[in-house]
Amino acid sequence: MDILTNLYNGFLIVLTWQNLSYCFLGALIGTLIGVLPGLGPAATIALLLPATYHLNPTSGLIVLAGVVYGAMYGGSTTAILVNIPGETASITTCIDGYKMALQGRAGAALGIAAFGSFIGGSLSVLGLMIASTILGDVALRFGPPEYFSLIFLCFSILMYLSSGSIVKAAIMAVLGVFLGTIGMDMFTGELRFTYGSLTLMDGIGLVPIVMGTFGIAEVLANIEMETEVTVMKQIPKLRHLLPNLQDWKESIFPMFRGTFIGFLLGLLPGGGFVMASFTSYAVEKRISKHPERFGKGAIEGVAGPETANNAAVAANFIPLVSLGIPANVVMALIMGALMMYGIKPGPMFIADNPRLFWGVVASMYVGNVMLLILNLPLIGIWVRLLKVPYRILYPFILLFCVIGVYSLQNNIWEIIIMTVFGFLGYLMRKFEYEGAPFVFAIVLSPIMETSLRKSLLMSDGSFGIFFTRPISCTLMVLGAILFSLPLLPFLKRKVFKEFF
Repeated sequence: MDILTNLYNGFLIVLTWQNLSYCFLGALIGTLIGVLPGLGPAATIALLLPATYHLNPTSGLIVLAGVVYGAMYGGSTTAILVNIPGETASITTCIDGYKMALQGRAGAALGIAAFGSFIGGSLSVLGLMIASTILGDVALRFGPPEYFSLIFLCFSILMYLSSGSIVKAAIMAVLGVFLGTIGMDMFTGELRFTYGSLTLMDGIGLVPIVMGTFGIAEVLANIEMETEVTVMKQIPKLRHLLPNLQDWKESIFPMFRGTFIGFLLGLLPGGGFVMASFTSYAVEKRISKHPERFGKGAIEGVAGPETANNAAVAANFIPLVSLGIPANVVMALIMGALMMYGIKPGPMFIADNPRLFWGVVASMYVGNVMLLILNLPLIGIWVRLLKVPYRILYPFILLFCVIGVYSLQNNIWEIIIMTVFGFLGYLMRKFEYEGAPFVFAIVLSPIMETSLRKSLLMSDGSFGIFFTRPISCTLMVLGAILFSLPLLPFLKRKVFKEFF
């Protein structure tokens, strides 16, 4: 009953004209970003952070959450109609969605993608309400050793699930940890790596880093590959977007499986929309009685992944609000937004900020309904937006980056820092170094350092404290195992050469 009462209070908060407007704005911007190739929720949230700084925390988080799940909706539109995934998680939707469009079934594909997104998003919000409350109670047993061990495990999972080289992911994580230590030592007050700069005394700000690494770098990377988009001449009308009974019969179970897969993977550090989408597609193809249909216009290949990536969104919030650990780079940015408001995510987050938490949860329900209403009638407008030349779009993005960073502290050095990280992010893309472990490490390194030093103070400098407490020991052992797995092939080769 407490959950229902709190949810009711959440709806009272969100159903005001002000918060409804912010919910609509977030969903609209998210959909637009999902439609336009070359931008994603991470870059968009980086751009919006300065603007939301001037809002109250509830309204600001409602906007940012709307951008995330709105981008999942919008990405499917261009994936189906023009075979261009507006968002990375929509890559799998291209495989069968575009084939359905070529067969004259674009309406059914768009309709089932929208309804699947709605179902996955709504059910996962229900899971968010229940799991956050339970996990928050468990997290109250966490002390500094448990938090250090948990972050150690998170780093190991993040690198293990990295889509590229594990070595490169580790390098970026180490670089992020180093940058996270710049500034004043919180225990001794000594300055570290500031070189007399007043700007660096408080550390390098998260906003210029992420706006450079994702916003500026995104523009520089996309300038090199101008994309010609051929918009379909026949865009489906609203009456053709409703799936028929056979479509529902083939899609309903993939939707429920996609919800479960997306929610489960969304809980993992490093897990997110992309992994959920690909896993759902692989599962549907594996268990299908007719796997040969996949890649040729199977509606299950649209329903499952689109449901999964939206289900992962709400699940990503669970480790953030209950443990203070972001599941991926998008959640790391939202964590940065909370810290800008002076709010610390963790076990006491829900108890200390009930209006914020339940207001955002209720906004997700409202936002999913808004997106269902928005996406179906406005498909023609979204697709025509693809005709906007990138030479017009990108200068505006750069302008927003500069204005946004400067407006936070009125400090020109913040713009210089953003520019430096913009070129660094561009080089990272060129040489296939991932940005997620980098930002993840910057956000978590202060928490990790604080937990480590507090733990050593508790144990008079003994590292045994991490192995004498049950929860901490379990997390450390799991993290050590995951760190060791990539080394097994190397060790096998060495042993084979030694003895044979």
